[in-house]
Amino acid sequence: MGATRKTFRQRVTGEAGLFFGLLFVGIVLVPIAIYFVGASIFGEYGGNGYGEFFGSLSGKIRSGDRVSWFLILSPYLAILVLRMAAWGWRRVL
Repeated sequence: MGATRKTFRQRVTGEAGLFFGLLFVGIVLVPIAIYFVGASIFGEYGGNGYGEFFGSLSGKIRSGDRVSWFLILSPYLAILVLRMAAWGWRRVL
């Protein structure tokens, strides 16, 4: 039983789907989690709730703030790090 090899187009399509799916998670779910965890630990955000928090975050993203982009891309980057670690582990064994 040999493993079927994916074509280049299938790999690119799969990787693009993974990227855009995790980008959606980074844009929608990560800020929600950050806001509610921060509110429960540190208290209420200084603005007018989640709307102002998300507005300031999206403004930073649009202006090209590196930290905000890292935050948004962190789900995809975490998957990449795990995949690279698994690849390295397989190479060692």
